Amino acid sequence: MDAPTTTSADNGTSGGGGGWFTPRKPPPATPGGEQDAAEGSRLAGMRPMGRSASVAAPENAPETATEEPSARAATPPPDVEAGPAAPPSSPAGSLAAPPPPQAIPADPPPSEQRVPAQRSEPPESAASPDAVLVRRTMAEVGPVADKVTSYFYALLFVRHPDLRSLFPAAMDTQRDRLLKALLTAAEHIDNTPVLVEYLQNLGRGHRKYGTRPEHYPAVGECLIGALSRYAESIWDAETEAAWVRTYTTISQVMIDAAAADELRAPAWWYAEVVAHDLRTPDVAVVTVRPDQPYPFLAGQYASLETPWWPRIWRHYSFASAPRSDGLLSFHVKAVPAGWVSNALVHRARPGDIIRLGPPAGSMTVDHTTDSGLLCLGGGTGIAPIKALVEDVAEHGERRPVEVFYGARTDHDLYDIDTMLRLQQSHPWLSVRAIVDQKAHLQLPDAVREYGPWTEYDAYLSGPPGMIRSGVDALRDVGIPSERIRHDSVEELVAVGD
Repeated sequence: MDAPTTTSADNGTSGGGGGWFTPRKPPPATPGGEQDAAEGSRLAGMRPMGRSASVAAPENAPETATEEPSARAATPPPDVEAGPAAPPSSPAGSLAAPPPPQAIPADPPPSEQRVPAQRSEPPESAASPDAVLVRRTMAEVGPVADKVTSYFYALLFVRHPDLRSLFPAAMDTQRDRLLKALLTAAEHIDNTPVLVEYLQNLGRGHRKYGTRPEHYPAVGECLIGALSRYAESIWDAETEAAWVRTYTTISQVMIDAAAADELRAPAWWYAEVVAHDLRTPDVAVVTVRPDQPYPFLAGQYASLETPWWPRIWRHYSFASAPRSDGLLSFHVKAVPAGWVSNALVHRARPGDIIRLGPPAGSMTVDHTTDSGLLCLGGGTGIAPIKALVEDVAEHGERRPVEVFYGARTDHDLYDIDTMLRLQQSHPWLSVRAIVDQKAHLQLPDAVREYGPWTEYDAYLSGPPGMIRSGVDALRDVGIPSERIRHDSVEELVAVGD
């Protein structure tokens, strides 16, 4: 998702008293932290009480818009920030009784993160009452989703014009992101681990927009207004109460995550372009030097903003494991009408300054096991695959790594020489180039020709279609879902930009 309005539901607060969108127990204030500002108009009591997630000077920005690269899918996220493997289901009814804010653990720094195991959703029959009502609402407004989102933003900007500056100038893609976030929330509303992780990523990521605790009530007020207008035939006091409880918890989780992140990381990093290697007419390898240490794990991604398109952020995967010189590289493909991608490929030059959001994503190697790695990379999706190979090499492991590098033509295998050099240096690595026009089959189909893969952990990165078909192919050959890792397609890739 993008911009500060990501609204994706969590496992709402238990009902009862309390004001609209007011957390049951505010987190302790940090020294010098700001208190929430004045309430919004209609919902004067729904003001989250968390610490301010005010923007630090130059720095960090995670999840938001996305552009083309490392499309991936697996966990929650969407906007949000995005993107890990899905965790185990929470007990039924968790929406009505979520863990108190202080019980939600702060995320560990990147060096301590591990790939979470995928987890199944609770059966529909066990859905909590609030989950039933939230999903019912989303089903009702689905056919007119574009009208709902347009009306939501119209309400927001008319009632709270001061918030307009937090959003990009063009709102088309932003409208889509709001709906996707809501759908993601509805899908995982009873799955506490998945939803909390998703919302924490969103909360951290929205720091880069300047999002603060006092902004959340305005979003909730206008969200309720838009939903009630377009779900009028089913909207009643009970439905509204379910959405209030849900959004109250959503906002508190995001506020808490932003406040915790503020204590250990900037809202964004400035980074100078130090190298720009145009590999093909529309693919460039862009290398930058952050203005301060930037911790991340191989397989993760970051959001980037260019000076030519302020407030437009797109996700790109790191093309290498962490380096001793602190440099970061990204593979960028210029896509039609892609503002950020075209700027990075055709305008960026050494000396230009961009901004980086914080690292996100859980398509990382679990070094506590010795399972083989089966990696599928399509197009610029080869970037995080290369980073994973380097990560395995740096840990001195001898576990087998099988890489399938997919492309439509030989021309698209822009990084094949790098991958073949890695293969020559590491006997445990095998690299296979799969060119559609020559092999007359797509990457997922080619994987079926080899194997068996039942003892491998699978990693996928590439266009959304490849991710989806790749997951199906891997399941068909016996790899269980919990061993297939990829970040959320919806979260990472807005194909049109």
